[in-house]
Amino acid sequence: MTVTSDTPPTTQVGGVWEALRTVRDPELDADVVSLDFVASCSISDDGVAHVRLRLPTYFCAPNFAFLMVADAWDAVSQVPGLQDVDVELIDHFASDAINAGVAARAGFVTSMAGSEVGEAVSELDGLRRNFTERALMAGTDLVVRPLMAAGATPEQVVAMTLGEVPASADLRRLRERRRELDIPADDDAPLVVDPVGRTVGLEALPLHLRKARSYQVGVDANTSICRGQLAARYGL
Repeated sequence: MTVTSDTPPTTQVGGVWEALRTVRDPELDADVVSLDFVASCSISDDGVAHVRLRLPTYFCAPNFAFLMVADAWDAVSQVPGLQDVDVELIDHFASDAINAGVAARAGFVTSMAGSEVGEAVSELDGLRRNFTERALMAGTDLVVRPLMAAGATPEQVVAMTLGEVPASADLRRLRERRRELDIPADDDAPLVVDPVGRTVGLEALPLHLRKARSYQVGVDANTSICRGQLAARYGL
């Protein structure tokens, strides 16, 4: 990637940080900046963005790690004015294979071939979708539970559209996850749908919401564990 730029370096660094805020840990559904997974971010005098990512443990799943590094490269490469992008994962058992594969724009299977990780049997599209579906369910809990706590009945909830729900960061994120899954997310779309976009009826609502709650509890628990492990590992 080679472009010319008159953009001030401080502006470019800010742009890189903003780009990294769009990169998520697929399991935790949180961005790598808020999780403190960005060890460093800088732009050299020759216009190359250097990003170093870190994870809570040395043996974090390589497929998750690959997704984050590849997504970070894609996001940062869109920042105007950079001459090149250098994104690396540090302190991880598969970092050499992951970093080389992402730099070469190779897929996960090619990147893992012959590595210490072993042979990968498939790319990661299915894994990404699976975790986006889980994020949709967890997001449903975050949006619907406050409505019901405020007095909304099950009958009202199943009849609600997204446009009838008060604006919030949780609602915005739920819309984003639905769009990623090609599920309608406009104001007139039903509020409660399953991970393939089917409307959830009154009879199915209680079980659906219990599942949604369990996903959100899992996200909260895993996030707490990961934050604690990261802090212990790096003395944060």
